[in-house]
Amino acid sequence: MKSRLRIGDAARLGLTGLRSRSGRSALTALGIAIGIAAIVAVLGISASGRADLLASLDRLGTNLLRVTPGQGVFGNAQSLPAESVDMLGRVGPVERTSAASLIDATVRRTDLIPELETGGLSVLAARTDLAEVLNVEVIDGRFLDEATSDVPVAVLGSVAAERLGISDVGLNVAVYIDGYWFTVIGVLDSMTLHPDLERSVMIGEGAARVLFDPDLEPTALYARVSPNLVSDVVDVIPATVNPENPDRVLVTRPSDALVARQAADEALTSLLIGLGAVALLVGGVAIANIMVMSVMERRMEIGVRRALGATARHIRLQFLLESVLLAGIGGVLGTFIGASITAAYAINRELTLAVPISGLLASVGVALAIGAIAGLYPAIRAARIPPAEAVRAA
Repeated sequence: MKSRLRIGDAARLGLTGLRSRSGRSALTALGIAIGIAAIVAVLGISASGRADLLASLDRLGTNLLRVTPGQGVFGNAQSLPAESVDMLGRVGPVERTSAASLIDATVRRTDLIPELETGGLSVLAARTDLAEVLNVEVIDGRFLDEATSDVPVAVLGSVAAERLGISDVGLNVAVYIDGYWFTVIGVLDSMTLHPDLERSVMIGEGAARVLFDPDLEPTALYARVSPNLVSDVVDVIPATVNPENPDRVLVTRPSDALVARQAADEALTSLLIGLGAVALLVGGVAIANIMVMSVMERRMEIGVRRALGATARHIRLQFLLESVLLAGIGGVLGTFIGASITAAYAINRELTLAVPISGLLASVGVALAIGAIAGLYPAIRAARIPPAEAVRAA
């Protein structure tokens, strides 16, 4: 009668073999788990960052352009013509425009603080449609409008509000700007693409002209353009807003900063995946080593099983399954650890959690493949041991 060994029986034999060397098996599985966890965590964090990037781009849009003055021949800052906003609005594909003007003024929470201590905050005269064009939300209060543009009221960027110690608005909440008190009527949400505006205190253009500078000139223009014609508009903006000196006009698309950051993150991701692959390689070598040692230590077992009717194929299958099970345990453990790290990172950074299921399954598959490859030689070696020699050597 031909000897048979079912897969289930072979798996139980493999588990018994692993339990008999539980210490070494646990350390070897841990090596595989570390490599898999590193790869899963890197893929998960990268996917979460990419999902957050896409969400940010969907919210902020990729069709926003920022126009700023360049520098003169001697490095001195230039300004845009006062009529540049209206000129920009005449460009066909431009849907909406707005502007802000930097004011040479300091802002403080109280007049008792020395004037030099401004906390790195700036004062901007903003148009009433700036928040709408930037697509930024007012988390408390309201933004400037036609009724408040000419009176001493202010809207704070998120960083400015934090540094001034203002979390909400009210009748008695005010900031001190160059000798004048401005009532705070709004606090803006964070603006990933506009860190300069986050650190700004914004007042109406009418109030700015009366109190600080009657000849306001825009220091930044913002334009929403038709998404399909962004590149074309970029080409014509310099000559449109400053015909005399088009070379002194800088046009940027703020969303490009997010794309560039994502490209840098992807390069780092590739590096980290490479390191995880090295850890997996080390784990595979460890599996091969422990399985070779197991073959040498279990020659008596091999001889007895062969004498009882086990074929070379059965011995080969038993040791191969031991290697695969060892790697599989490490792969499952590493996948769980990597997914947990991704979830903790996403929650801590307030990112959109995105763990690709295909990546999790592929990680376990890679671990099983490594176990099969690493255990192939030891399994073949065990199957080639003659029964009589195995028993005699023991």
